[in-house]
Amino acid sequence: MPVFIEYPTELSQQDLADLDKIYADMPAELLAPYADATTLIEHGIANNALVTARFNSRLLGAALLNRQSTQWLLSHLCIREITRQRGVAKRLVSEVHRVAQQEQTSLTLCIPQQLDSLQQWAKSNDYPTQLSN
Repeated sequence: MPVFIEYPTELSQQDLADLDKIYADMPAELLAPYADATTLIEHGIANNALVTARFNSRLLGAALLNRQSTQWLLSHLCIREITRQRGVAKRLVSEVHRVAQQEQTSLTLCIPQQLDSLQQWAKSNDYPTQLSN
């Protein structure tokens, strides 16, 4: 499955609808500190922090990327429920990790404490993690 990773600065109406579907599956308490998915998406676009995974012209996954000088923090990773378990998250994280290495910095996944499954996934793929509330 050829999944393309993008760092969008502008989004079409279809992209925005796809992002709404992606984050609709995420429980509200995991969107913190954002009030809702719309606020998270707006923050990502306004701060050039959004990273997306696209397949067949549709967005399947997204995350926020905070590029700090010594490390990059990837948070709010979410894949559309109907697309999970197909390698989209792994493709997104591995590509961001590759670019971080090119920029001579490290990548850390910020994972809410409540998401045991994502913590286990990150551990099994040897990605450094930072737990958040």
